[in-house]
Amino acid sequence: MAAFPEIGKIPYEGPQSKNPLAFRHYNADEKVEGKTMRDHLRFSVVYWHTFRGTGSDPFGPGTAVRPWESGSDTVENAQNRARVAFEFIEKLGAPFYAFHDRDVAPEGKTLAESHKNLDAIVKVFKEEQQRTGIKLLWGTANLFSNPRFMHGAATSPNAEVFAYAAGQVKKALEVTHELGGVGYTFWGGREGYQCIWNTDMKRELDHLAKFLHMAVDYAKQIGFKGQFYIEPKPKEPTKHQYDSDAAACLNFLREYGLKDHLKLNLETNHATLAGHTMQHELQVAGAAGALGSIDANTGDMLLGWDTDQFPTDIYLTTQCMYEVLKYGGFTTGGVNFDAKVRRESFEPIDLFYAHIGGMDAFAQGLKIAAAMRADGKLAGIVKERYASWDSGLGAEIEGGKHSLASLEKLMLEKGEAASNRSGRQEMIENLINTYL
Repeated sequence: MAAFPEIGKIPYEGPQSKNPLAFRHYNADEKVEGKTMRDHLRFSVVYWHTFRGTGSDPFGPGTAVRPWESGSDTVENAQNRARVAFEFIEKLGAPFYAFHDRDVAPEGKTLAESHKNLDAIVKVFKEEQQRTGIKLLWGTANLFSNPRFMHGAATSPNAEVFAYAAGQVKKALEVTHELGGVGYTFWGGREGYQCIWNTDMKRELDHLAKFLHMAVDYAKQIGFKGQFYIEPKPKEPTKHQYDSDAAACLNFLREYGLKDHLKLNLETNHATLAGHTMQHELQVAGAAGALGSIDANTGDMLLGWDTDQFPTDIYLTTQCMYEVLKYGGFTTGGVNFDAKVRRESFEPIDLFYAHIGGMDAFAQGLKIAAAMRADGKLAGIVKERYASWDSGLGAEIEGGKHSLASLEKLMLEKGEAASNRSGRQEMIENLINTYL
């Protein structure tokens, strides 16, 4: 029986549409820069917020009305939920989904029981993927919710917790591989510290690197060729997390010989918590050749925590897609809606409204970013600003033809540097507005 009988496949009706259950900008087959919107954006629906979120918060229990839930955490209910999830994703028209192992299957009393429960749900996933053509963008393991992970997983001071996490990730990798997942993500939910006095940071980071190398080795052993990602976040739930932002992650990967094996899965709300913009994080990752995928959401600027709201700000989505296009677009990654409806938006239909709005916002951002690139004015301004490096002295410095001594000699003869040019920030901000 359908969970959303009153809702058909969400259509594209164009910018003039007033239908809240239709796309105004996301036309999956429309080509932008020679590629369809579907292939540019690679939208993914997350299992945890969309199908497991209850609307609870620290001040009250869940409010979400979900008629398909039986109220029991059984394998049978999880299998039914999986079918509901695919009905939703199919009607929405998203080509991908993503999950944590513990989102989709109840955790058992033992690791063996948990594995068995997961296998029962994977069977349904395989059937639904075959029926709908929907694919797995990436899988991952929840190494943060169970009390055993209170001190971390790969960074736990308890060696048996490290071992348990290893067994859980081994199974999650096998499942992701079995489902044809195109990626696998590591989010260090509790890989950090609350109290530095009782923490051996060097040892914990060594252990985290060892854990990731084990995963890389096992992926090769089973033939999993999907892309590994690491996801930056500075805090929450720990005081300090080791994967604090894009630069910290890249430094960690380089230090421990993992740079060739992992790219970054960047999230907007995490960028905000790190004191950055998403555009900043995308540039850091892109410049290092490590831009892999994005978790698409936003935070409330008046609230200082991870609110995971759906993205509707066209400036934000334009910034995101401008950087993604600049660095060659997604290959294995995509736009993954790690976002949840508000506690007050408790009806099932609100899930559709939220995703439609986010998909439209990114589609509009894609079109605007493509127009900016085609126009070339912004790129021209940047090129002109760095023109002194394209020939003459600048080109010689970049080419390694100078030393401190030779540059001192040159400037002693010249006396003073050439005059600077204006940064034209206000003009550039006005220019951006013309595309919107």
